[in-house]
Parts: sequence; C-alpha cells; structure tokens
Amino acid sequence: MKKWTLVVSLIVLALTFILPAAISADVGASTQAQIVSGVSFRDQPNTSSQVIRMLKTNEIVTVTDYVTTNWYKVKDAQGAVGYVSTNSKYIKIISNAEIIYGVNFRTLPSSESGSKVIRMLNKGEEVLITDKVSDSWYKVLDANGTSGYVSTSSKYMIADFSVVVPNMPVADEVEAVISAGNVYLGTPYEFGSDRNDPTTFDCSDFVQTMFWDALRLSVPSDSASQGTFVRSLGPVSTDWTKLKRGDLMFFSSYKGSKPSDYDNIEPFKEPITHVGIYLGNGNILHTYSVESGGVRVDTIDGKQWENRFLYGGSVLR
Repeated sequence: MKKWTLVVSLIVLALTFILPAAISADVGASTQAQIVSGVSFRDQPNTSSQVIRMLKTNEIVTVTDYVTTNWYKVKDAQGAVGYVSTNSKYIKIISNAEIIYGVNFRTLPSSESGSKVIRMLNKGEEVLITDKVSDSWYKVLDANGTSGYVSTSSKYMIADFSVVVPNMPVADEVEAVISAGNVYLGTPYEFGSDRNDPTTFDCSDFVQTMFWDALRLSVPSDSASQGTFVRSLGPVSTDWTKLKRGDLMFFSSYKGSKPSDYDNIEPFKEPITHVGIYLGNGNILHTYSVESGGVRVDTIDGKQWENRFLYGGSVLR
C-alpha cells in the first residue's frame, strides 16, 4: 500500500526505516507547509473552536503534528500554535528534510553511469521526501518541484517524518506498525477506551493506534469493522499458520476450552469480538483484559486463540 498523502479518511523514523514508534524529528528537522487558500487557524482541532485568525494564501507554517485525519497542529511565523484543516485545498506539505552536506540530486536511484546528476543540493536547502525506494535512496522534490533521488545517508540530510510518512516497502511498513505497538507493552486494558487517549486500550483501539502512530493510516475503530475492512482489501485466510507477520487476526467470543466447542463456527458469519496483530512464529501482539496485564504478546498454538480464530489478513498490500 503506497500512499504519499494518506487519503484513507495517511516515529523519529530511523533512516533505515526499521522504526521506533515514538514520533519525533531528527534534531533540527521540521515539516513545512504552504497555505494554498485562506483557512481558519483555530485553538482546538474542531470546527466549533475559536478562530485565532485566518491564515493567508502562500503563508508558510511549521507542521508539528498530524492530530487526526482532519487536523494538523501548526506554528505560524510569529510562533502562534493552533490547528488547521488537512484538506489539500487549504494546505500542502512542501518540505520535511534539510540538506546538511552537499549531495548529488540524481535522475535515478543509483550512482551508476545511467543516473545523471540533475544538480547538487546545497547545505541548507529544504526538500520533500516522498518515497524510500531502497535502503540507499530517497525520492525527493526540491523547492522548484523537480523530482529526483538522493542518498539516504544521514551524512547528507536530516528529516522529519512525524507528520507525513513517505512511501516505504510493505515489509518496512509492517515493522513500523509492530514497533509502534511494542512501545505500548503493558499499557492497561479498558473496554471501550477513548480512541484519542493512549493511556488505556481495548483491542481495536490498540490496533487503530498502531497504524496511526506508525503510518498515519486510519483504520476503522472497532474489531468487526476492521475485519470487514481487511476483507475488502483482498484475500484472507482461515488458517492462522498461513498468515504473514503484520497480518491482523480476528477472533470469535470465548465459547469453551475445547476445540470441539467451536466446531460449528462459520468464520465469515460469526461476530468478531477480538483483534490482534500477528508477529509470526505463532505469536500475537494484542490486549484483551485487565487481568492479563494489558498490551502483551501471547502464543496461539494450542491456546484459546487458536480455537477462537476466524480469519486474518493484511491492511498493508
């Protein structure tokens, strides 16, 4: 699933993109945006909040957080902090990295002879990283809108991926989501937890938070809807041993301790009551009760989770 602007309602990220889950920026890096059309600058991320002032066309602001799919937190040139709609008719991200050492800006993601040097990107220039095409190369836009490729080496640039996450290989996206979830190990369980408060989770809130923290990707907020969403994206499997690392797993309610208690279950008709993310090697990262200690890793084979398993599949394709 490759998205630059996450339209699906879209971490210092390490420059290798095997990411820690805490979202922040490399020291000195920031994300800049340009106001496309006059828009309200509000004191809270909702339309009923107070308007601080109108941001004018072509104003440049610093985006400090992607609060929800609908709101950016920004700082204007005078240092005032507030919230702006993420709608592209009002605002566009123009940079998220700064060149700290002169580097070749190339036509192809290679230093071989077929890749021509467009020009040298100079120290202090700001660019927009739109894609990570490999461990060695970023695709970027310069201030003139020219597209090209630059080395990912931290010797050449500092980047801020806390607001907009560049396209990555699916395998890296999977690791980003799992890393985001691991940060919350031990976080207490609360049924019906507040979707905007990461101090407690129920199962679907935890899954939603992992994808948002890691990729700024909005998935449905309840386990049944998450199951429907995953099925809408492509094939799913009713055999958990065939799942891949990073697949979501969906479960029925508890009906007994014996496998025979689940003999008559129809996977696609049975109500989904639980969800977690598959880690591979028979392990699942999830949360399901206060007594279990909140967010945790459990084994599946021979446990209640194997009996209750309905189907699983990937959000990331």
